Amino acid sequence: MSAPFVGGRCLGKRAPKHDPRTYRLGRVLAVRLPAVPAARDWSQNVPYQMWGNDRFGCCAFAAHAALVATWTKAAQSLVMLSTETVLANYAALTGFDPATGANDNGTILLDELNAWRRDGLLRPGQTRDYLTAYGSIAPTDVVGIRRAIAYLGGVLAGVQVPQGFLDLGLGETWDWNAISNHTPAGGHAIALVGYNPDGVFFNTWGTRTFMPWSTFTRIADEAYGLLSRENWLGIPGTAPTGEDFDALLAEVRAA
Repeated sequence: MSAPFVGGRCLGKRAPKHDPRTYRLGRVLAVRLPAVPAARDWSQNVPYQMWGNDRFGCCAFAAHAALVATWTKAAQSLVMLSTETVLANYAALTGFDPATGANDNGTILLDELNAWRRDGLLRPGQTRDYLTAYGSIAPTDVVGIRRAIAYLGGVLAGVQVPQGFLDLGLGETWDWNAISNHTPAGGHAIALVGYNPDGVFFNTWGTRTFMPWSTFTRIADEAYGLLSRENWLGIPGTAPTGEDFDALLAEVRAA
């Protein structure tokens, strides 16, 4: 099996894996961070790239690259992964061969998150990129998704893409009610990097794109809030929003 390919855009998110040990992040965020800004957008002027997702089903790792770029531009100084690095991360987890394209079978997001936290992923420089912690958020929990974007800088989400969205131009709004072809095309991983009262901004196929909340809750089948000490801290111990990262992390680990 190979990842679905449609007109220079590949899909590559495999079916969600459900592990009862996965921490449910929405509750602790709601308790610790009750106020949710009406809008927050970390994606402005971030130079997103295709990262090989026009040729291969590496969307989960393109989303990782988009999140690293979003976080570091907001918190420190911009860190951009190369396409070669993204494909190497995809290969290390899944057995994909960048030279031949063999084993291009996509990624289970929970497997990516566990590898990112446990083993780290490649990034520019001599260090690996380690995810500090993560937790699931119900895709229908719009307030929880907004809260995680606002205070943690982004959410990794999985969606089931209808064919009609693949017929749109890159960067055009994904609106379920504006397309006629709702035939399922396959699973896709996206980085949610901003929102307003009407919907969510996300990166896919190298472009900052928007979809209404009603579309997101219809097509999303998994979502994860991410805590990244390595990328999100601009001032020691403090996220760009001014929240105490260590206190939030302690609650996640104690739950």
